[in-house]
Parts: sequence; structure tokens; C-alpha cells
Amino acid sequence: MTQNPHVSTKLLQRFHAIVITEVSEKNLPVILNKAELPVAWAKSENLAKLNEETAAEAYAGIQQAIRTYYGRGARGILQRIGSKLWDALLENAPFKEKAQATLMRGLPDNARRKAALELLVRLLGAKNEEMTVHTLDLNLMLVDNISPSTYQQKDDESICHVTHGLIREAIYWATAQDPLIEEIECKANAGDECVFRITFGE
Repeated sequence: MTQNPHVSTKLLQRFHAIVITEVSEKNLPVILNKAELPVAWAKSENLAKLNEETAAEAYAGIQQAIRTYYGRGARGILQRIGSKLWDALLENAPFKEKAQATLMRGLPDNARRKAALELLVRLLGAKNEEMTVHTLDLNLMLVDNISPSTYQQKDDESICHVTHGLIREAIYWATAQDPLIEEIECKANAGDECVFRITFGE
């Protein structure tokens, strides 16, 4: 069953606030305009009025605009945005998730890695099997079946740099390790889903 991507307006507004810190409030309308996307997305109050599907459109569109404006430099910017978004999601997490995050710190390294990604899935509001985490020997795989970053996007390369940053920061937060993360399949590049392989150095 194919379901349209969705993003909560709260998540979109947190993402937007971080985008502003990276590209500046003054520049964001210019960046959106160059990509021929709605300049209204530069204002948080406009994003608050969107439903979950149109919020996903804005979430993907703002990322597209950054890629268009910054070219090769966009990857680093978007990964930084993803890293900071993890911090914002954790800071604003429900009490239950914060309690589980605290308990997670007492687990062995291998268990902490997977638990951190499962926490990320919950904080992103993924439902049912929309986003799943799998163990591959000592390594991990995250499969994003719905991938709001790719909503209405087509590209020759994998584009989910924000998700990459989220994964990296979640694992670093839990383990102080910096694994190799590769997006080996992307819905924007003819993939059926977005698949991230997370490789540790053992």
C-alpha cells in the first residue's frame, strides 16, 4: 500500500527554524525564489497552516531549494540541519521518550545503536512500517518507505541528506561513534524506498 509522505507541522517548524540558522532569514526567500518555489514557505506562521501532506511538500521543497542554490555545498548544509534537528526532536520529546532515552544510555554499545535509531523513528512520527531499522551482523540498515524528503523529487543522486544527518547525530549521541552512513537506494532516484546502510568499524 503506497501512502503519501506526511510531516507534522511541529516537525516542519523545527526544521524551518534550523534552516534559518544555517542560511539566514533574509536569504531563505531568495533561495526559494531561485528554485521557483513558494516564498511563503520562508515564514513559520505560513507553515503552521499546512496539513501533514502539504507540510511534507514544504519539507521536501525547502531541501530542494537549498540543493538548487548551493549546489555541491548543499550536502554539508543539509546534513548539519539534520544533526541539529535530532537535538531539537530530543529536546522536545514526550516525557516517555526522554525517559527511554535515559535508560538507553545504560545498554551495551551494540544495543544502543539500534535503540537510538528506533527512537529516531518514533520522534519523526513514522507510523506502522513507514520507517524500519534492521540489524546486519554488527551493522544496521534504516529503511524509509515514505521518505518525505523525496516528496515530488527526482534526481540523479540520492538526496536525503537531512535524514543522513539525523541518523549520524542519533548514533553519535547514543554511542559517541561516527559510523559510515551510505544512502544506497533513494526514492528520488528510481528507488522503491530510501535505504541507509550504517557501517561500524569493528
